[in-house]
Amino acid sequence: MTRRTRTVVVAAAAAVVLAGGGAAALGLDDRSGSAPAPDRPPATTQVRRETLARSVEIDGELGYGDPVPFTSKATGTLTWLPPAGRVVKRGGTMLRADNRPVVLLYGILPLYRSLSAGSEGPDVAQFERNLRSLGYDEFTADDEYTGRTAEAVRRWQKKLGLPETGVVDSTWATVANGPVRIAELRSRPGAAASGDVLTYTGAATVVTADVDADAAGWAASGVKVRVTLPDGKKVSGRVTYVGTRAEPKDDGGDPTVPVTISLDGSPGRLREGPVEVTYRGEERKNVLTVPVAALLALAEGGYGLEVVDADGTRYLPVEVGMFADGRVEVRASGLREGLTVGIPA
Repeated sequence: MTRRTRTVVVAAAAAVVLAGGGAAALGLDDRSGSAPAPDRPPATTQVRRETLARSVEIDGELGYGDPVPFTSKATGTLTWLPPAGRVVKRGGTMLRADNRPVVLLYGILPLYRSLSAGSEGPDVAQFERNLRSLGYDEFTADDEYTGRTAEAVRRWQKKLGLPETGVVDSTWATVANGPVRIAELRSRPGAAASGDVLTYTGAATVVTADVDADAAGWAASGVKVRVTLPDGKKVSGRVTYVGTRAEPKDDGGDPTVPVTISLDGSPGRLREGPVEVTYRGEERKNVLTVPVAALLALAEGGYGLEVVDADGTRYLPVEVGMFADGRVEVRASGLREGLTVGIPA
């Protein structure tokens, strides 16, 4: 799907362009705001009190994220593979080689060495936490692989139908950072058990988006967003990953960075499809606002409004604040909610 980024923000500079292109510069000798206007404006609006917020909207894709290959180090022949779409949890089987399971464990450290009695280190602590979570607790879960750990492993291996060695290695165990969902099978039973036999993703649905690199300043890990799902349902989410490398679009457009967003709630029945992500940034609460088009550029600098009342019209100098969504915060003595102001042609 072609993704696009729409920034719903009117920068302060936009007011200058708008005023310069659509309104004449006015000279005000009476800065108190009593100078009369010669004619009534062609259109009017009212000053509103509201909350202004800068927001960014991007198109994204609901799914499971980009699949990654699972490289099996098992020996022998593949005798079973899980079907695509299956979720494998801790202690579950990723494949079977010579009819023996390769088991999934949770963590961030891969099984880069064999673990046996006498082994020490953070990978030992990670493994022992997994073993305790699987119901084996006859040992202390720390960074030392003791004889009691080895005995618990032998009991686990017996249950799995593996040789009862008390040794853990990557031929029959593997590590991922949580439950995984099988994405694609790249091999079949009867083939060699080693190599890239399948791909997988995380088990939870996420939103992925390619954000224009020059408009991705809002995206940071932990930033909260609102996601509109394919069925129109809205759920909250938060950014979990922002790429550090900008890539050109396939059509040669401006470069983008990948962003991944996790959902705080279930997406419901639909688990894949296009979504819209909205980031709500800076807010100004309970402020007076007018459409940006109501601003007039003053010859002596700054901006003003053409106030319309029963006595006619007058020009009122104002201070401007935040611009957002086609409106602008305005401040001035005598300015109030409901006041009628002109919109120049």
